[in-house]
Amino acid sequence: MLIQLIHGPNFNLLGKREPSVYGAQTLDDLNASIKSLANELGYELDAFQSNHEGALVEKIQECLGTKVGGILINPAAYGHTSVAIRDALQAVNLPFVEVHMSNIHSREPFRHKTMLSDIALGVVVGFGSDSYLLGLRGLVAKLSENSHKIHK
Repeated sequence: MLIQLIHGPNFNLLGKREPSVYGAQTLDDLNASIKSLANELGYELDAFQSNHEGALVEKIQECLGTKVGGILINPAAYGHTSVAIRDALQAVNLPFVEVHMSNIHSREPFRHKTMLSDIALGVVVGFGSDSYLLGLRGLVAKLSENSHKIHK
């Protein structure tokens, strides 16, 4: 089974952008560590990043009818504003986990709520790159649990 990893805007600058908030790790480094854990857990992982809302929506829609079993998404700033990303996630009806590297609740008030959190399997915030690893573990656990229910 495949997990679709989606990074929102500005993650192409990871390692350069606000290292005090996001760390020194590059996007390639981050993707490699997430992919490694996915493989260890018995899953393939496809990583995608875009600064464009429409491209993120299209990537989510492309998951429909494929071997993608779940989505791990860091919508970044679009998490606070994008009804389109929310609608796409609801349309494909795949389990997803929302992650944020920073603790959005300790930042500006407009970042405290996201458009996705109430429809996500779970939300992991504030653990830097480990937010992705924790989110992936949770997503895989739910996928495995659902798979066992189907086969009983």
